[in-house]
Amino acid sequence: MTNKAAQITAKPGQGDPSVAILLATYNSQRFLRAQLDSIEAQQHKNWTMFASDNGSSDATLDILGEYRSRWGGAKLSILKGPGTGAVANFQSLVGNHSIVADYYAFADHDDIWLPHRLSCGVASLEAGGRETPALHGTRTKLIDQSGFVIGLSRLVRMRPSFAHALVQNFAGGNTFTFNAAARQHLARYAHLSPVVHDWWSYMLVAGIGGTVIYDRNPSLLYRQHESNLTGDNQGARAKCRRLFMLLSGTYREWTDTNAACLEEAKTALTAQNRAIFEEFCKLRELRAFQRIFGLLASPVRREGILENAVMAFGVALNKV
Repeated sequence: MTNKAAQITAKPGQGDPSVAILLATYNSQRFLRAQLDSIEAQQHKNWTMFASDNGSSDATLDILGEYRSRWGGAKLSILKGPGTGAVANFQSLVGNHSIVADYYAFADHDDIWLPHRLSCGVASLEAGGRETPALHGTRTKLIDQSGFVIGLSRLVRMRPSFAHALVQNFAGGNTFTFNAAARQHLARYAHLSPVVHDWWSYMLVAGIGGTVIYDRNPSLLYRQHESNLTGDNQGARAKCRRLFMLLSGTYREWTDTNAACLEEAKTALTAQNRAIFEEFCKLRELRAFQRIFGLLASPVRREGILENAVMAFGVALNKV
């Protein structure tokens, strides 16, 4: 494994836009080959992979080494991760200034990318220009451990916004592609420890006035299994799990964590979004009925009537 800058620098601006694929691994041997094969089959060919491994004790590094031998060292670099969890691993990749490209894409080790995963993100972002920070995310097809399609991820109808990002992500980070302008801001705060790297990416890009694009067309097969860091949030079991997390105070802890990160990045937010954030923080400290009225008066919303009703219930109980 290496962290030398000369060996992990991509080549932006040469022909098709370059993409740096940021892959986090840890004991990933079970599904890794299928993911690497799907990336190799991408329609967009100008990509370089940077795999950051968090100290795997299985055959993960052997598999990565095998693909590096096949693809060449210029196509796949294997890095030593921080060893402190998946979020820190992704943050370390975002903050690695030796990784340079026109666009960046998060990759989980256990998915299967559809052939257009990169091309759809790059094309959408290119259409908006490169000057404004921008982030693209999509819906996903859900598959079981054996690779059979079992459904689709939730269809998001709300327009992405900072007010929404404060309380909910808009898409899975495994679908995220973002431009160099967005990466510049994300790298500035890569030392922070948010709840989840992708939710944080949405919050920050939306908060600074960047463009967030939601694509209803799935770009990958999202594998559902017992070791998922998050997994899809649909179905009765998922709803019960979220209710338990709400009542147990987990959501309030998450909000505290993300708010602490936003507090450090507050000067980068637009004036309007900074005001939304400050009002949201204030309403969390009010009395029960005042919190509810404060929430109703604010633009902060989740996706769907039921989701907002549950959030209001949580706010009343001081659990958000």
